[in-house]
Amino acid sequence: MIIRIQGNLNPYYIQTLCMLFFPGVKFPENEECTPETHVVTVNMTETETGVAADASILQGETKTGGIWQENWNAAIGDKDRIRKIAAGRAFMLAGEAFTGFTPPWGIMTGVRPAKLVSEYLHAGRTPEEAASMLEKEFFASSDKAHLAVQVAQAEDRLITDEKRKDCSLYIAIPFCPTRCAYCSFVSYTSPNLLKLIPDYLAALAEDIDHTCGLIRQLGLRVATVYIGGGTPTILTADQLDFLLSRIRKWIPEVEEFTLEAGRPDTITKDKLETAVRYGVDRISVNTQTLNEDVLARIGRKHTAAEFFAAYETARQTGLKAINIDLIAGLPSDTADSFRATVDAILPLQAENITVHTFCVKKSADFKADGMFDRDGLEAMKSVQYSYRALTETGYLPYYMYRQKNTVGNLENVGYAKPGYEGLYNIYMMEEVHIIFSCGASAVTKFVFLPAEDGSVRIERIFQPKYPYEYLREQTEGDRKRRMDLEKAAAAFYGLE
Repeated sequence: MIIRIQGNLNPYYIQTLCMLFFPGVKFPENEECTPETHVVTVNMTETETGVAADASILQGETKTGGIWQENWNAAIGDKDRIRKIAAGRAFMLAGEAFTGFTPPWGIMTGVRPAKLVSEYLHAGRTPEEAASMLEKEFFASSDKAHLAVQVAQAEDRLITDEKRKDCSLYIAIPFCPTRCAYCSFVSYTSPNLLKLIPDYLAALAEDIDHTCGLIRQLGLRVATVYIGGGTPTILTADQLDFLLSRIRKWIPEVEEFTLEAGRPDTITKDKLETAVRYGVDRISVNTQTLNEDVLARIGRKHTAAEFFAAYETARQTGLKAINIDLIAGLPSDTADSFRATVDAILPLQAENITVHTFCVKKSADFKADGMFDRDGLEAMKSVQYSYRALTETGYLPYYMYRQKNTVGNLENVGYAKPGYEGLYNIYMMEEVHIIFSCGASAVTKFVFLPAEDGSVRIERIFQPKYPYEYLREQTEGDRKRRMDLEKAAAAFYGLE
């Protein structure tokens, strides 16, 4: 795809608009223009009173266009946001005419729709007014605007000024028994790489010692601990004991302690009993779907029956909260099949149910070409049904995020029974406070307190991406990372 822009617009923003209508599209430099090439043109004209945008999409003999004008005082936000609204609306008209598809979130391209709603609410708008603004300014559908308001209200109840002064700790276990076909996370499955686990845990323990020592030195309270993957329950019970004891040595009390069990084929009674003994109170037991054919297609090495058995094992350990992940819009899955999965999950009475929408990443085994249903009708029906079924059963949406190249331009939503919200999910996704991270591919995120204009400055410290790199850098590289972390912490707290 070729993009031509005239005016004060960020090219990346126009690219994200293009991906709403053309999932998986690429933007190679110096692309040759052929009759098959999509050519997008956006022109912006500004005056003292406002901005006008016109957009067009051309392919061969087919051309569609859209025009929009916006006053500078027509929306909450700075001039850059108003420019984006004008360009987005013009492009929306062109895109709808070209494809016949209306994105359910309109021209909203950010990963956190609820954040925008929170801005409206904090500016004095009522929930009804905030939803109306999403519909009018961003062309979001009524049900998506309502969903964003629900999530924003839930987050506002849980995010307090005191929580912003806390921190959380993330521990990465980037190993899995097998690789799911849709996965883009850094995780290792081959026997040779799984042999790295003992050495990896030894290095991780030192990493935890250093990081938690710094947290204690700074006088911070750790609100949540999250052990993620990969699949952390690929560890043996003894290995989990080693890891959890190291964490508890530094953090005797915590508001929420999550172990992402994930794969039913890795869950055993002795592992979960070990986790509970060290205070883990929240785990995930994820099936994604109960359709056996789809499970095989996506590379999940477990059956629906094995999922139910793993869930029962988890329930018997007395864990406070269990989460179940589902994915709508998986290849070859249908709305009817997904509905059957939801209906079979509901009687389990899990405290959390997260409904993701299928998304193809570059590093996944599934490739974008030919995999996307642009309209995403089956996924849309699946997502709509899950919302209705879950909310009617007493679950409330409490966190949400979006990704590029998602089927139907849909979203990922966490639902919870009241009082069982996954706090780490909120703190991480809404960038509430510092997230210290240990392990390969982990990212420590320093989140500064909001400025007067509401903006938040964030600084990131990256760990080596792969376990073998992480192990290799345990000498000079490790010392450098520790120094970088300490310098960032000193700068954050004005201790330099």
